[in-house]
Amino acid sequence: MTVPGERSPGRTLLVGCGKLGVALGERLVAGGQEVLAIRRTPGALPSGFRSIAQDLRLAAPRDLPSCDSIVITLPPDAPDEDGEGIYAAALAHLAEALPSHPSRVLFVSSTRVFEGRPGPRPLTEADAPAPAGSRAHVLLDGERLAARLLGARVIRPAGIYGPGRESVIRRVRERVPVDYSRRTNRIHEHDLVRLLDAMLRAEDPPPLVHAVDQAPVPMGEVVTFVADRLGVEAPPRIEPEGNGGTVLDGALMREVLGSLRFPSFREGYAELLGGSD
Repeated sequence: MTVPGERSPGRTLLVGCGKLGVALGERLVAGGQEVLAIRRTPGALPSGFRSIAQDLRLAAPRDLPSCDSIVITLPPDAPDEDGEGIYAAALAHLAEALPSHPSRVLFVSSTRVFEGRPGPRPLTEADAPAPAGSRAHVLLDGERLAARLLGARVIRPAGIYGPGRESVIRRVRERVPVDYSRRTNRIHEHDLVRLLDAMLRAEDPPPLVHAVDQAPVPMGEVVTFVADRLGVEAPPRIEPEGNGGTVLDGALMREVLGSLRFPSFREGYAELLGGSD
């Protein structure tokens, strides 16, 4: 269903359709949209999706139909011996296969591109990224290539959590040592899917959005909250602590999306752990 004044996503191609792509696709199908999905092994995709089995790193898919929208959620590979990850080949093959240019393309990246700029000052979409590790460099290269080849708008999620994404809960249960001082940002998968849907439907969405909730906090606050909910002792601290990590500003996301269902980790983990906050 499309509200008057909104753009309709139309036929939407999901590229690299993992957990996030499936969640978005199911939302689109429920709203009456047609969904195609490219994945190397598409057998487990929902029956409402039209599946395309293709490894985009190796070749362009044949007879790809025209699409109104594309959402790219390919995870970054480690760079190969030439310093390139998955995006150089995959995005070139995708652009080659498209019979016409879609009116909306989204590329899902990560706030990892800021890992080289730790500090307490909130970073906005106007701040230049500072990749440090190889995967961050691959992500930034992917953003730039997707924008150049496909006119993509970029979404950078922070740490995604939600049902099936419960690594923090597992670490607390297992008492894995934690850097309590590390600055962290996160986004519940439900709100991230809502943002992607809103970016598909907006008439003129911003070219870049940070997908983060309203509560960047030190990691110690998160694990202490989760431990309290579980009724267990909080995990031990890493010594020495690094006082690293970034703080991301999510104001633009809220302009696009409106209010979040899970404005902080408290609401999100409370629901995951079977309660309310």
